[in-house]
Parts: sequence; structure tokens; C-alpha cells
Amino acid sequence: MSEFNYGTGKRKNGIARTRLYEGTGVITINDRPYDEYFPRKTLQMVIQQPLKLTKTLGKFDIKVRCSGGGVAGQAQAVRHGIARALCEFDPELRGVLKKAGLLTRDARKKERKKYGLRGARANFQYSKR
Repeated sequence: MSEFNYGTGKRKNGIARTRLYEGTGVITINDRPYDEYFPRKTLQMVIQQPLKLTKTLGKFDIKVRCSGGGVAGQAQAVRHGIARALCEFDPELRGVLKKAGLLTRDARKKERKKYGLRGARANFQYSKR
């Protein structure tokens, strides 16, 4: 188990370092099974998206080191990392993954709070009288 393809995925503050080994379809995130790490079915579906799209579900063992952000951000970071690793494994899969938008880094992040305001854009309540 030394030959692997690597992909880094990011989303919001979540970062996922993904390794793709040829194997039986075991997905491990931070040394735990992925369905235990992400108990929500929607997040499990998000992780499987690139594999189902390229019809490679069950052909790879995937090991992921995940950190930062929340559960949804991490799951989407894992999806991004898997898509990039698949692209490294077989460059012909790039077209399918690109068309589905799985190779594009989702750059949306939380906007910083501005001074003089209550939040990023929200103002303090104004009283006319």
C-alpha cells in the first residue's frame, strides 16, 4: 500500500488531504470510517459524488486527513480532494469532473466584520426619534 494519488481539497476553512489507493472501496477519514465521521446521509452522498460520477465507486481505498471548518465544509473539501486525486489517477476523467464543477475550488468564505457595523454588512438599528 505505497502507490497512491494525492489531492488537496478546500472549502471555507476546511482542508482535506486525500490519498487514493487501488483497493476495495474503503473510505477512511481521520482513521475513522466515513459513515461514522459524517453520520448525515447528505454528507455521505457529497463525498461519493465524484466516485459515482466517474463510475469508480468500490475501486479505490481512500484515506483522508481532514481539519478546520465545520462538518459541511469538511465534507465538501473531501469531495474536492477526491475529485483532484481521481484527476491525477486518470487525466481522461477530468472532462466529466470539470463539467460537474467538482474540480473548481468554491471560493465562498465568511466575510469579515467591518468596523462601525454590527456584522459584515448588517448595521446597528437606526432610530429616527
